[in-house]
Amino acid sequence: MRTFVGITMFLLIGLLTALGFGFSWQFNNGPLVNDDEQIGLGQQTIIRFSYVVAENTPKGLAAQKFAQLVKEKTYDTIKVELFPNGTLYNEPDEVGALQKGSIQMIAPSFSNISEVVPEWMVMDLPFVFQNEEDVDKAFQGKIGTILLRKLEPKGIVGLGIWANGFQQMTSNRGILAHPEDFRDLKFRILPSKVIESQFRQLHAKTVPIPFNQVYRSMESDQVDAGENTISNIYSKKLYQVQKYLTISNHAYLGYGVLMNKVFWDKLTAEQQKTINEAMQEATIWANQNAIALNSKQWNELQKIGQMNVHILSKEERDEWQQALEPVYEEAQSYIGKELMDAVNELRHEYTRNHMGLN
Repeated sequence: MRTFVGITMFLLIGLLTALGFGFSWQFNNGPLVNDDEQIGLGQQTIIRFSYVVAENTPKGLAAQKFAQLVKEKTYDTIKVELFPNGTLYNEPDEVGALQKGSIQMIAPSFSNISEVVPEWMVMDLPFVFQNEEDVDKAFQGKIGTILLRKLEPKGIVGLGIWANGFQQMTSNRGILAHPEDFRDLKFRILPSKVIESQFRQLHAKTVPIPFNQVYRSMESDQVDAGENTISNIYSKKLYQVQKYLTISNHAYLGYGVLMNKVFWDKLTAEQQKTINEAMQEATIWANQNAIALNSKQWNELQKIGQMNVHILSKEERDEWQQALEPVYEEAQSYIGKELMDAVNELRHEYTRNHMGLN
C-alpha cells in the first residue's frame, strides 16, 4: 500500500512540476504560436517559391534577387523560400499545385501558363519579337497587361513577367538552315498549340517533355532536336547531346511570375504593396541580367566548341518567316482578336520603324 501511495505521490509531483515549467515558459516567452505552412516563428510569413530550372539561370537568379529584396524591404518578416530544379513540382504539376494552394508562388513558362489560360500562347508565336526592345514593349505594355489580367479568374495573381531570352534551334541530325531541313525530325517542345502548329508547318514531329527530362530525352535519342535559349542550352549542358546549333532568334522564352490568389488576399495591404515593389525592382534587374547572362554563356559555348554553329542569314530568316505565317491564322481562334491585334500592331510598328514607312 505504501508503495502504491509513494508511486502516486511521485507521479503527481512530476505532473505539477511539468505544468509549472510549461506555465513559466509561456509566461516568460509569450503565448504559443500555431504554426502552419505560411507562418513560422515570430509570425514570419513564408512564401514557398517553386521553379523547374537551376539556380544559375535567368529565372533562378531572378528568384534569388526577389527573395533578397523581400527580406530587406520587410525586415525579414516575410521569407521567400526557394525550391529550384523542380524539387517540389515539375512543369505538368506546378500550375495546378498553385491553384490548389499547395505552393504559394511559381514562375512557369508562357507555354505552361497557356494550359490554364490559352491566351498566353500569344507569346509562343514565331517572329513576334525582332529584338529586345520589342520584348520589353510586350512585357510592359498592352500585351503584358492583358495577359496578367486574365489570370485572376483562375485563382492566380500575376505579379510580373520575367525574361530568359530568344530561342535557338538545336539538332543531332544536321544543321537547320531551311524549312525543309526540319522534315520528319522529332522535336521536344513545351505544351502549346502554337508551338505544335509551328513544327507542323515545318513537317516535323513533336513530343512535349518536361524541362528536367530534356537532356535524357536527347541523350537517349527519344527526340532529335529542340528549341531552347542559350542560357538553357548552357546550364543543362545540351551541347553534350546536340551537335548542331542554329542561331535563329525565332521565338522568345519568358515566364509569368504567379502567386496563389487566396494566399495573396490574406496578406495585408502593406505586405502586398511591399511585395509588388520588390517584384518591380527584381523584374527590372532580372530582364537586364537575362540579356547579359545569355551573352556571357554564348561566349562560353563558343569556347567549349562542341557544337557546329550556323547563324541564319537574312534570306534564310525570310524563308522561315514565310513558312510559319500560317501559324498566325490558326492561332486567332484560341488567342482571340484583342491579343492578335496587339501583336500585329507590334509587328507593324517594327516594320514602319525599320523600313522608313509612315
